[in-house]
Amino acid sequence: MNARNLKEMYIRFFNDKEHVTLSSSSIVPENDTSVLFTTAGVQPLVPYLLKGSHPKGSRLVNIQKCMRTKDIDEVGDSTHCTFFEMMGNWSIGSYFKKESISWSWEFLTSKEWLNIPQEKIVVAVFDGNDTVPRDMESFNIWKGLGLDDHRIFFLSQEYNWWGPAGETGPCGPDTEIFIDTGKEKCSKSCDPSCNCGKYIEFWNNVFMQYYKDKNGDFRPLETKIVDTGMGVERTLIALNGGSVYDIEIFERVFRIIRDTESFDVLDDTEIRACRIVADHLRSTVFILGDRSTVSPSNIGRGYVLRRLIRRAIRYGMSLDLDTTVYEEVIGCIVDFYKNDYPELGINHDRIVNSFSTELQRFNKTLQTGMKEFEKIAQQVDNKRQIPGKLAFRLFDTFGFPVELTTELAAEKGLLVDQSGFKECFDQHKELSRKTSAHNFKGGLADNSVLTTRLHTATHILHSALKEILGEEVNQKGSNINSERLRFDFSFNRKLTSAETQDIENRVNEIIGSSVEVYHKEMSYIGAKEIGATGLFESKYKETVSVYFIGNYSVEICGGPHVSNTKELGHFAIKKEQSSSAGVRRIRAILS
Repeated sequence: MNARNLKEMYIRFFNDKEHVTLSSSSIVPENDTSVLFTTAGVQPLVPYLLKGSHPKGSRLVNIQKCMRTKDIDEVGDSTHCTFFEMMGNWSIGSYFKKESISWSWEFLTSKEWLNIPQEKIVVAVFDGNDTVPRDMESFNIWKGLGLDDHRIFFLSQEYNWWGPAGETGPCGPDTEIFIDTGKEKCSKSCDPSCNCGKYIEFWNNVFMQYYKDKNGDFRPLETKIVDTGMGVERTLIALNGGSVYDIEIFERVFRIIRDTESFDVLDDTEIRACRIVADHLRSTVFILGDRSTVSPSNIGRGYVLRRLIRRAIRYGMSLDLDTTVYEEVIGCIVDFYKNDYPELGINHDRIVNSFSTELQRFNKTLQTGMKEFEKIAQQVDNKRQIPGKLAFRLFDTFGFPVELTTELAAEKGLLVDQSGFKECFDQHKELSRKTSAHNFKGGLADNSVLTTRLHTATHILHSALKEILGEEVNQKGSNINSERLRFDFSFNRKLTSAETQDIENRVNEIIGSSVEVYHKEMSYIGAKEIGATGLFESKYKETVSVYFIGNYSVEICGGPHVSNTKELGHFAIKKEQSSSAGVRRIRAILS
């Protein structure tokens, strides 16, 4: 069984059960600010579930692209991926436990469908708590289908209860379906809650039958809801054995990375590195190819994307991959998925260009940062721990995320003082808040609150222009008053409407991420070494003021700034035009 056949069978099965097929939503949630990416197929449907109806009907089915990075350190084992496809079917007041469980059993075990041997199926149901009773209804349905008692496990609320999205809302028990891999039990108490690898969960049926109110009480829902999620990659383990990396797309990628169809010639370290590169590049393609236009940065979704790209590159270096391999892998992934997700083909050039830009940036960071890391590692070798202060210096001065420092340290048998790092980071933010703005008039009409906001926005705009149009973009001048900003920059053609929109969206993404703005005094040479941008270099004194908007923007500047981007409001580009030969001009406002 391959992924395409599995997905087609799943959709066809539930179409036969009168379910309407929905297309996949964006990988960036449109109705949920609690997470950076869509982590489950149900997320785009939450507003409809809350109101108890959907315009397409009461029975729905789809394949949703999802992203989870909570277990990123586990990627490379047999079961964890960051990007995955989630097959799901839903009922909004149409059917409930009996039909849901019976249809799951039919799809999994009947000869017409997946034909998994019944003895390999294990399930878990809710054991109850002080408020909600044990889910005997689900237990009896499973037993009635022929599942033996010893293959039905009662697990606690931690494992088999689906809570509301917030403090209040629909909730209820769930029943999880596992494949028994045939491994020996790790102990007498081994059950599906164990992580030993004997049981692998691949389908979860959630039964929202209660509403939790503000007092913490549970009342029966008038419209009961079924929400199921079935991972494509893990279901293929149930069907074919092996790991999530034995599926067709990864086999194709591995042939590019290692020019081999088999891992028999590789050691465990190389296998893990190959898997991480393949997984992270697939995730990168889906994030960059999404209509949400996420770009690598040091905050929010952009930070996750940057970490995935840079982690893929670093493990690619351990495999001595030529940089041309990455573009070939990206093309392979786009070609494999573009029929199901046309946006990948449409945005192929953007994916390649964004990845290449980040590759260049990371190479520059590594050249300087790795030397400093090696010095630090040698200094602390006997103590076995990198102090938080030094880890923060790698982050603050050389652009090393603490996660990268931690991974590099682990390879040398060293730890990183995480609490010490956090303490330095928090102290630095507090110091920056207390730093007063220096007297500065360059391009500013005054030092009013409104002008200060617009001045801060020009820093973000400058970085967004470099990120989207290229590092060759440089500021050529600005004029800012309390009503608008005017920003001139080097660029030799008119911006497209898509580019203008991308720039505006990027600035607003940074603003909306509530990024701290802080200030440091340092030598001019030191500022240039960390990549700070600036104008009129001949006018700078030996010591300069450097303003940081998180790690997204680093500029030599002495003007007034806000302390957090959340103070800025909404950024809107009103006009983009020529200023002079090779120079463009943007006029923008904050509302």
